[in-house]
Amino acid sequence: MLCFSEAENCLHSFPKERTAAVKSPRAASPFHFCSRSQRGSVASPLEGRAPTAVCSTGSRLSMGTPSRPGGQQPRSFRCPTEADTTLEADSCCTIQWRTQKFSGNGTNVLCLKVLEEVHQELVRFGNRLQTKIQPLAWECELNPPVFRQFDAWGQRVDRIDTCSAWRRMKEISAEEGLIAEAYERRYSNWSRLYQAVKLYLFSASSGGFNCPLAMTDGAAKVIESLGIPGSLKSAFDRLTSHDPKKFWTSGQWMTERRGGSDVANGTETVARRQPDGTYRLYGFKWFTSAADSDVTLTLARIADAEGQCPQGSRGLSLFFLRVRDEEGKLNNIQVQRLKDKLGTRQMATAELWLQGARAELISAEGRGVASISNMLNITRIHNVIGAVASMRRMISLSRDYARRRVAFGKLLKDHPLHMQTIARMEVQCRGAFLLLMEVVRLLGLAETNLASEQDQLLLRLLVPVAKLYTGKQAAAVAVEAMESFGGQGYMEDTGVPVILRDTLVLSIWEGTTNILSLDVLRSLAKSQGQVMAVFLSTVQKKLELVAGTAGLAPAVQRVREGTDRLAQFLQKAGSEPAVTMELAARDFSYSLARIYTGALLLEHAARPGASSTDTCAALRWCNQELCPVAVESGSGSYRAGAALQDSALVYGDSALVIWGQCPGVWGQPALRPHGPTTHTDGLKSKKSLPKSSGSCKFQAWWGRSTKGQTKSFRSDPCLPRLKSQLWAIS
Repeated sequence: MLCFSEAENCLHSFPKERTAAVKSPRAASPFHFCSRSQRGSVASPLEGRAPTAVCSTGSRLSMGTPSRPGGQQPRSFRCPTEADTTLEADSCCTIQWRTQKFSGNGTNVLCLKVLEEVHQELVRFGNRLQTKIQPLAWECELNPPVFRQFDAWGQRVDRIDTCSAWRRMKEISAEEGLIAEAYERRYSNWSRLYQAVKLYLFSASSGGFNCPLAMTDGAAKVIESLGIPGSLKSAFDRLTSHDPKKFWTSGQWMTERRGGSDVANGTETVARRQPDGTYRLYGFKWFTSAADSDVTLTLARIADAEGQCPQGSRGLSLFFLRVRDEEGKLNNIQVQRLKDKLGTRQMATAELWLQGARAELISAEGRGVASISNMLNITRIHNVIGAVASMRRMISLSRDYARRRVAFGKLLKDHPLHMQTIARMEVQCRGAFLLLMEVVRLLGLAETNLASEQDQLLLRLLVPVAKLYTGKQAAAVAVEAMESFGGQGYMEDTGVPVILRDTLVLSIWEGTTNILSLDVLRSLAKSQGQVMAVFLSTVQKKLELVAGTAGLAPAVQRVREGTDRLAQFLQKAGSEPAVTMELAARDFSYSLARIYTGALLLEHAARPGASSTDTCAALRWCNQELCPVAVESGSGSYRAGAALQDSALVYGDSALVIWGQCPGVWGQPALRPHGPTTHTDGLKSKKSLPKSSGSCKFQAWWGRSTKGQTKSFRSDPCLPRLKSQLWAIS
């Protein structure tokens, strides 16, 4: 097992036998190997409560005591590996597959043969993670990529050198089918869930290679969604290959100098059509993760015969390009520099000049954003996997340290306040894990054409909700867990700071919290309110299944109250200015995450064989404020004038004068309700404002580009429908 090595050298004298485990993610190499030869001895950091994998329609991977037929007690399995070690399947940390009926979808039970196969595969993979992959992860951290712009003779080569461990991670990813599993679909709709389990285990031991895998998975998804055209068949086969010699990884080059999330206004790359039907790309990519990848997907604007490019999102098209040719030379690409990042230093992130890079148009002209959306969904789910895996590893290390560190005359685990702190982190991790598995279950159904319309709507809503919420959870847990080690948690040679740094990117990459909150609002508008009806009815069905379960009644009541207050807020918001929903977007998304996760924890705690700690976790989760958007609304956080007050608090009272000159902005009743005007936004730029009717119900000014070159605030085409669609859905 892996344990935290404390400076005071209080970890020593453990049996030599190693125990391989399919358990929660481990720490990197600074946490040395030790184990126990029998039950009851000092436990490893992985022996806290960990996920129990679930495999049936509506079921999910969940944490807690494994449910066993006939009430059998946990037993030790023989690990079929060359190391001849054992896997202890105790109640704390085993990944165990179980089946369960889900209301509304019937029962889809995997046969025992499949369950046996999957279990044995995870046992084998767990052993490989501990004995082979874990040391590679630390080597990747110690040997980050190096950019060599010139060779010894002054010739420009623009070579990014990665360490052997990083290259070995690529080979292992292929061998383990970490991408292929999702597309071979050996287990039908459960293939995605199986892949997610392996990625969850791999993530914390991947040395940062989980990031290129996310983009590779996303690229494969895009190509599959396009029907795998003949020109991309070879690329798809390589992206989903088990053969390390054939396996490719993909990048995702979207961020340019003018911004990341605002691709509609920030993309300046130009595509020029060639006589042979291919394109040459010209532009500057400001932030390209996994710059050593084999291929990439990128957005660009196609220039017409006069060299003019259409602006806005409708002017963007999606392109596929090889980074290097058959001889290994860059495809008319120059590397300007590698990014000096806070974390994920194991992975090369670069600034690139495209100087006529040969590329293939793979979307319809002007449909680039719509085509790449499939990639974003996949990478956001990978982000959730990384967040949950990070939480689990930090909690595991913190828990183990508490069993070993003596302070004030007793072990940390015997200090009630210390254990309360870790327990609170544990509840967050359990909830996040269930939310992740729910999203993956829905994705599996959608990919195999088994998803109902309600499933598809719920998936569209939960992907951004899960991504934004778990990113915040992971950062908070990482900071709290680091603190649990005291001063040692701040020391680089313990490896804890590495985990913290790598975790902090999770709330930024693939959309910040605010960007994703606005995306949640768009999902409501585009579905004409149906998605919220599905959300509330799904939560209600879960609560009905739980009703009557001993000990859960208080939590069930709190979730019901939370959903009622959420519905009431939506009713009220339907008659409020646009600023109400925009200001409420973050709290609204948090409310969705907390309420749905609470329902999942209750459902898990009510299953046959659930443990008392499952019940405790559900009760504690539901004890928090489940609907913060209702609380903030009641306190006036979204009222008329709140946006002006926010600006005044940030920039001083002068901001009130500036914003007061802007008729209709933020949906406020205007002093001069008609006629366009301009305002200074504090950044020495001027933006044209639309005409205001003075009532501006459910319109949001997003700063998108209109036709031509003029930037202006204009009404989002989706959000005006919120006024009429966010009706009484309680």
